[in-house]
Amino acid sequence: MAVLIQLRDAFKRFGDQVLLDGANASLVEDVKIGFVGRNGAGKSTLLRILLGEEEVEKGEVIHHPNLRIGYLRQHDPFQEGESALDFLMRDSGAPDWRCGQVAGQFELKGDYLEGPVKALSGGWQTRVKLAALLLHDPNLLMLDEPTNFLDLRTQILLEHFLRDFGKAALIVSHDRAFLKATCSQTLELAKGQLTMYPGKINDFLEFRDERREHDRRVNATVIAKQKQLKQFIDKNRANASTASQARSKAKQLEKLQTVELEVDEPTVNIRAPRVQPRQGTAVRCEQLAIGYPDNRVAEDISLEIEHGQRAAIVGDNGQGKTTMLRTLVRSLEPLDGRMKWGHGIEIGTYAQHVYTTLDERQTILEHLEYSSDPDTTRQDVLAMAGALLFRDEAIHKKIKVLSGGERARVCMASLLLGTANVLVLDEPGNHLDVETVEALADALQQYKGTVIFTSHDRHFMAQVATNVIEVRDGRVRNYFGSYDTYCDAVEKEVSEGERQRNAAAGTSAGSSGGAKSSGKNDRKQHKDQRKTGKELKSLERKIAKLDDEKKELNEQLLTETKPNEAVRLHEQIKGIEVELSEAEEKWMELSDF
Repeated sequence: MAVLIQLRDAFKRFGDQVLLDGANASLVEDVKIGFVGRNGAGKSTLLRILLGEEEVEKGEVIHHPNLRIGYLRQHDPFQEGESALDFLMRDSGAPDWRCGQVAGQFELKGDYLEGPVKALSGGWQTRVKLAALLLHDPNLLMLDEPTNFLDLRTQILLEHFLRDFGKAALIVSHDRAFLKATCSQTLELAKGQLTMYPGKINDFLEFRDERREHDRRVNATVIAKQKQLKQFIDKNRANASTASQARSKAKQLEKLQTVELEVDEPTVNIRAPRVQPRQGTAVRCEQLAIGYPDNRVAEDISLEIEHGQRAAIVGDNGQGKTTMLRTLVRSLEPLDGRMKWGHGIEIGTYAQHVYTTLDERQTILEHLEYSSDPDTTRQDVLAMAGALLFRDEAIHKKIKVLSGGERARVCMASLLLGTANVLVLDEPGNHLDVETVEALADALQQYKGTVIFTSHDRHFMAQVATNVIEVRDGRVRNYFGSYDTYCDAVEKEVSEGERQRNAAAGTSAGSSGGAKSSGKNDRKQHKDQRKTGKELKSLERKIAKLDDEKKELNEQLLTETKPNEAVRLHEQIKGIEVELSEAEEKWMELSDF
């Protein structure tokens, strides 16, 4: 397999921090790699280096001459007033039929395709950006936290897209379930070194834990041996009869001291608020309606959440999950109906509208000490701050100088150090790395209070949730199944939609006659569909080639000054247009356009 990008002996610093320290890595064609590392390790910097947007201080980055990178950027590339289709055509130069076909893979149609793209939610805009990437025919995708703010349905669509994308990908994500579903190898950046593991994220994490445990045992053995040798030397070096033995032991001790052992990353330890368990109903909703004066999001909501439950709020983006959470914490008043919390409830909230209102005059340490349980020690505060990546001098930073992500982590730390017996969490895993999300999940599982939360991280949801509440089509109701069951149901819906879109020529299974096709007919139909699919792909390649030829000839015609040559170019263009029209008509017939 061809090496698309090779990083050789790369060094890179950011201030006093060493991000790359003689790092080496190779990205090869057709391999999808999950890229992991602690927050601040330098993952985004490495992506910019691979893209050519930043330089290494030493070493080299070698690009294959045929490398075509598709990079999912976080910034907004859309122009005011343009539709998703307009953007795709402008960005790729592809014709509308091709843009519409690729957009269909991400369920972009109707108003989502033809309405103002800036009016779409972040998740739908991400779908538009992904369609744009595909239209450029990249052979290496680079995706930086692609699942942030994507609902489950869009995550599954993205997984299916990556599964069918037969080329290379480098994916930065803290979502273990997503990496497991999409990547066959794992790349870790830690302490300036890149380590490629030839396996999925779960296998890699297990291997890394085993390796660290081995290092701890080796360290313990070395320390014990050092102590034993030092005692012998101190006891015997002054004695003439044993002085030579002491010198020999000193040489052994010196060798042990020069052995370099891997030092573990700081361990993430998170504790939830210490509360007494309670019984009965935590909150009851009766005939509740939620939303805004000009937008009734959901109504006729009747449900109860019991003390000790960890209720996951699920549903597609735009259905009203955050509206439901805001109503529960009374940041929004109900439009109708009744909501009542149980006696002795203290609610702790983690959401954007909370962590953007922190007192900017305080330092991180001052805020955490002010917010914490009276029984909390200074060591507890420092340990929680360290777990959320505020270590050493960072703990004395003023809140006014912190980024949005840093403020979010401060809010999480203060919430977990507090006394709330109900936690309402909107996307608690955002801004946290894999290890910290895992530690937070463990803490919430041990928590004696009640948790009501929503998250786009499926591994986190499956670990934490004890019950599921679905927000869908203007209703909020208990989902009678586990979170894994809910994921399976959405997976089936997405797969069925893809089957319907991809069906071309020939009848689908279970047609209106209701008669079951024989095995022979099923095989013939499958064979016909595969044949049709191959013809469609061949036509798409032909159309793309003809489009390129036509574009090139038009550019030549614009600059041609010789009349005879201009006539020849014009005739060539007309011939290509005829051929192009025939190919597009054939494509439309085969795809049942």
